[in-house]
Amino acid sequence: MQAMKACSIALAAVLALPAAAQADPVRLRVAWVAAPGELASIMEFKKDVAKHWGQSYSFEALHFQGTPPMMTALAANEVELAPLSYSTVGLGVVNAGMSDLKILADEIRDGVPGWRTNEFMVLKDGPIKAVADLKGKTLATNAIGAGIDIVMEYMLFKNQMTRPKDYNVIEAAFPNMTSLLLEHKADLVTEINPFATNPQLRAAARDLYTMRDAVGGETELAFWTGRGTFLAKNRAAVIDFFEDYLRIMRWYFDPANRPAMLKIVSDFMKLPPEVMDQTTFNHEDFYRDPNATLNLTALQANVDMAEAMGVVKQHLDVSKYTDLTYIEAAAKRLQ
Repeated sequence: MQAMKACSIALAAVLALPAAAQADPVRLRVAWVAAPGELASIMEFKKDVAKHWGQSYSFEALHFQGTPPMMTALAANEVELAPLSYSTVGLGVVNAGMSDLKILADEIRDGVPGWRTNEFMVLKDGPIKAVADLKGKTLATNAIGAGIDIVMEYMLFKNQMTRPKDYNVIEAAFPNMTSLLLEHKADLVTEINPFATNPQLRAAARDLYTMRDAVGGETELAFWTGRGTFLAKNRAAVIDFFEDYLRIMRWYFDPANRPAMLKIVSDFMKLPPEVMDQTTFNHEDFYRDPNATLNLTALQANVDMAEAMGVVKQHLDVSKYTDLTYIEAAAKRLQ
């Protein structure tokens, strides 16, 4: 009798194992490039307003220099979610053969009227007066092939110049762009907030053109992506993540929380709160849709631009790689 009882207990323990395994949080390694605009960089500081954090999923934020290495990590299953740009989604699907890549939700958008657009800057007293003057010069970008880089080079492409025949490009971290320009190590640099507010930069440099000038409209600069197999297997956890993402995003944007938000981002960026106050989560910042709704029309135009430049080797219909049901389910919970 004792033996039968022991066997029953052992059997019950074995049967319970799959349920316990299923209850383990799904591992989410989440990529980011630019803080604080890409919220993965600072989400952990407000996990207290999340509902599912540490329960249905675990969270680890990983920093990358640009979206091309991020796309490589996604292809190698070294991250589960990544905010790619229009340029790298084409590289991922067409060039790297990631046919299961899925576009899931919006992150940040450049060039929306009334909001921030990236600046490409030259010295006020330098020899560069027009785009044509960049021939034979050196341009600085965060990562060759990244969304900002493609737009930077698209303006030269429209002026019948191509790399490396007509100009040179070097890679540098965003915080180093100002010194590269002021020390004459680059003739044009990519400036994003908050570094674009540097008083030395504003005194010595000017916009040669902006991202909105080059594109002629909006740019889907960063949007959430993942791999189809992982997403289908872990749908519930991914929706939970996006619900928490929206909760945290709304907390950061709430005017009532602005003093606390500025303390978080200034500590993270190691910049004074008054500097971060100028350009963080306001109209001097990139546009962010409150429900992370994607502008597919803009995205298709952006991908077509990359194709015209030869960055993407064939036409890509982005609607075939888009699945907005995850973010829509998450947003519906917060209505």
